[in-house]
Formats: sequence, C-alpha cells, structure tokens
Amino acid sequence: MIEIPKHNLIVTIVKKGCCECIIEASKKAGAEGATIIPARGAGIHEQKKLLNIPIEPEKEVILTIIQEHKTEAVMEAIINAGKLNKPGTGVAFVVELKEVAGIVHLVKALQQAEK
Repeated sequence: MIEIPKHNLIVTIVKKGCCECIIEASKKAGAEGATIIPARGAGIHEQKKLLNIPIEPEKEVILTIIQEHKTEAVMEAIINAGKLNKPGTGVAFVVELKEVAGIVHLVKALQQAEK
C-alpha cells in the first residue's frame, strides 16, 4: 500500500489582476497549479467611495493544494510575488488538509518510484 504524502491548502486573496505573477512564482517554488475564484472585498482597505457610492473592489482567491513538505517554500514565493508584507496588498494562509482526492498523477508517480 502506498502512503500518500500529507497536503496543505494555501489560500491567497489579492486584488483582481494580481494572481498571474503569484501563480507563476508558486509553480517555480514547487506547486503544480492553482484554482482562481473571483470574489469581492470587504476589509478595512476596501472602504472607498466614488461620488458617495461605495466601491466593492474585485478580488481573486487563489487555491493551491500543495504537498506538506513544499508548503513553506511555496508560501514564501507567494508572499514575495504578491508583496503581501505590505498593507492592503492581500492575505495568504495555510489550511491543513485531512484527505485529498483527484491526485491520481501523484499516486502513479509514487507507484513508479516504489518499483
């Protein structure tokens, strides 16, 4: 029986249009891909108005499933690419995943390595 490595989910929330450089950096750091979900912001930096009409800034949520041992490197790449160490640029956090399905390519690679 092959033991599948543990995985984490890195959730990154940034302004619309900022996700491409973050995904490129995360791939260079070891991620295989990502899912982008459109969203809107309601944080303290999103309280802008135009002609006294509130503007709801568009955001993008990037979901990256990553093997646990690659998490730190990918998270660092995301922080640097998204300039998340500056106020109002976005947020990223890691969620531990209990189970992951749909990673057949990883299971096959582990089987080949075991032979």
